[in-house]
Amino acid sequence: MKHEHFDSIPSVDLADFLSGDPERKQKFVEELGAAYNEIGFVAVKNHRLTETLSRQLYEHVEAFFRLDDATKQRYEIPGIGGQRGYTSKGKEHAKGRNVGDLKEFYHVGQELPASELERLGYPANIFPTEVPAFEETTVEAFRRLLETGMDMLRAIALYLNLPEDYFDDKVQQGNSILRPIHYFPIDNPDTVPDGAVRAAEHGDINLITLLMGASAEGLQILRKDGEWIPVTALPEQIVVNVGDMLERHTNKRLKSTIHRVVNPPREKMGSSRFSIPFFLHSVSEMDLSCLESCVGPAHPAEFAPITAGEFLDQRLREIGLK
Repeated sequence: MKHEHFDSIPSVDLADFLSGDPERKQKFVEELGAAYNEIGFVAVKNHRLTETLSRQLYEHVEAFFRLDDATKQRYEIPGIGGQRGYTSKGKEHAKGRNVGDLKEFYHVGQELPASELERLGYPANIFPTEVPAFEETTVEAFRRLLETGMDMLRAIALYLNLPEDYFDDKVQQGNSILRPIHYFPIDNPDTVPDGAVRAAEHGDINLITLLMGASAEGLQILRKDGEWIPVTALPEQIVVNVGDMLERHTNKRLKSTIHRVVNPPREKMGSSRFSIPFFLHSVSEMDLSCLESCVGPAHPAEFAPITAGEFLDQRLREIGLK
């Protein structure tokens, strides 16, 4: 069944996939595949985040962003492309744009022994001492979102006729990132640089992105017919979308949907918006070449071979972080 014009994103229930019932599991795989073919986004219920953890996470994240700029900048680490710690206001811009987005953010990656981080080429995490609980809640949310993401990738693997565990060893210690974002208040909208928005239209770099409910509306996705539609998920759902790496690996069989965060109406510009996406990445050496099953006479490979690490590096330069 073709849905050319979703007015909202489809909803799936992860409990179907994990139920042990082959029919429910297959139903989940088919629903997910259809949604990712058509619009690239789904809302997922019965994921592994608890309401309590989500609430605490937002409290600790907001406490960090309320600190003064000089304190926050102590957690900004030069030379690593913003991959861990704090990134200050306006540093990042969308690919193809020069105007910085109206946001600041923090990156938390894998918590692994130093020897493993060195082997994988990942920087170590850094945590703000001013908000002691920030470390515990971000690390726990990272763990639960990674597990949920691996469930989603197992369903995607089955949809692509790959072994169910195809992605497991590629992402278990992948270069994934939890990114608490603060879209800061703008007290005087007339001071905003021309064309600056909270997050300009973009596709995510990674395999998939898991997003727990943001604190205010503003997220929109670009539908196939060129219409922007708002993304709304119920409080108990998370939104999971396809990133550019997965689109590339599947030769565009799964769509990385362009999305953006628009500025609020003028009268709401003075309020903050918080959002916490989890960007699920593979290990750097994963080969993103188009899968053989996604290439054929009618669908020649549209992308040259590249590793995940090379692709990430290229994109970090394009968005101004390297």
